[in-house]
Amino acid sequence: MLLLATADQNRLLSALPALERDHLAHYLEPVVLRSGDILCEAGTVPTHLYFPTSAVLSILHLMENGASSELVAVGNEGMVGISLLMGGEATGARTVVQAAGHSHRLRADLMRQALPHGGSATPLLLRYTQAFMVQMAQNTICNRYHKIDQQLCRWLLQSFDRVGSAEVAVTHSMLAAILGVRREGVSEAAARLQQAGAIGCRRGHLRILDRGLLESMACDCYRAVRAEFSRLLPPAAGSRCAGKEARSWQ
Repeated sequence: MLLLATADQNRLLSALPALERDHLAHYLEPVVLRSGDILCEAGTVPTHLYFPTSAVLSILHLMENGASSELVAVGNEGMVGISLLMGGEATGARTVVQAAGHSHRLRADLMRQALPHGGSATPLLLRYTQAFMVQMAQNTICNRYHKIDQQLCRWLLQSFDRVGSAEVAVTHSMLAAILGVRREGVSEAAARLQQAGAIGCRRGHLRILDRGLLESMACDCYRAVRAEFSRLLPPAAGSRCAGKEARSWQ
């Protein structure tokens, strides 16, 4: 019954009433996800719904020239597999593991048995879908209209919140692919944030040094998404900050 022991690590699972959570536990499988693993390729039907607990998943749009851009990331505040819930089945984006960690997954063919109509799960997942779409739209606006420095601040704040730590493992090349910009642009933006004292950089890792400063340098997109999640979803039971620098998504 790993789900019951770690339910508060996923905001959606922890929001379910105990009886529904117990029912769902029989269908969920705990998995360990490795960074870079592809969970679903664009144009295919997902085999599972994923409910991350410590992993972070990235949903990427792929372009014909091989470039990519992150549409949205999902951590312990949500789930991946909305196309299955909405009946569309095939997804138009690639889902890849951005940060290694743990997750629970539900087989797509067992979804109707695990999430019966009439309970709390369906309206909860529909509200999450609304918040998910707001986040995707906000990220698209951010990547189109805001400076790289602001985009990087927004992405770092969201990542720090999801991993519950003041440090994330990410390279400048990975950030360039996520934001859809040149690697040189990411390196220059990271250097400016480091010079300002907001973050610290070492090979393959970025660490938050001054949360307040980082938030002041970010655009309104970060706060708008947090507000929408707070409006639509209950806070995760037992959630807590990992030190003064980090926050949970609530």
